[in-house]
Amino acid sequence: MTAFASRLSCSVAALLVLSFGASSFADDAEWISLFDGKTMEGWEKVGKDGSVWEVKDGSLSGSGPASMLVCTKGPYKNFRYRAEVKISDGGNSGLYFRTTAKPGFSDGYEAQIDSTHKDPIRTGSIYGMCHVYQEHVKPDTWFTYEIEVRDDVWRGRNVTKIKVTIDDNELYEYLDFDQTFKEGYFAFQHHDPGSTVHVRKVEVLPLAD
Repeated sequence: MTAFASRLSCSVAALLVLSFGASSFADDAEWISLFDGKTMEGWEKVGKDGSVWEVKDGSLSGSGPASMLVCTKGPYKNFRYRAEVKISDGGNSGLYFRTTAKPGFSDGYEAQIDSTHKDPIRTGSIYGMCHVYQEHVKPDTWFTYEIEVRDDVWRGRNVTKIKVTIDDNELYEYLDFDQTFKEGYFAFQHHDPGSTVHVRKVEVLPLAD
């Protein structure tokens, strides 16, 4: 296996973006905030009763048994979506998009949040579609996760394009020719009792169809 292949393992439908370091954010005035930093308004827990989602130090904090925290605003189809995230050492979480209003773990696209969990699929991956094994983010460290999603046509074929960015570094653009999930809601996963995830500054910028 080449050094490149060991860093990023994707299907042949993934395109690398080489413009590392280039900012992809629009003017902040164009973004819609989905979390007020103070309350759980606009968010709903789906999952086991013992799972805990709460506002702690200005962030949404997930711990305990497995669950999802779903944003009740939506659905969204084409968009840019970003949040600041921090995952514990050994923790496992996920940033979901185009998911259902009452999702399970297999509903919707999942951008993996995982620095040191026993699952080697790391932050930056689209779980089950494009896997990154390099550790881009240290545990217990805030980082900005941005996902751009747009239905488009590529070489005469309908496709859903998913661009993944961490801290302004564009990792790749994945082309989902199956267009697996059409539209939906945003959610955060809490994977298991050994994890603690924190999320803040959750924002969406809708794009034209």
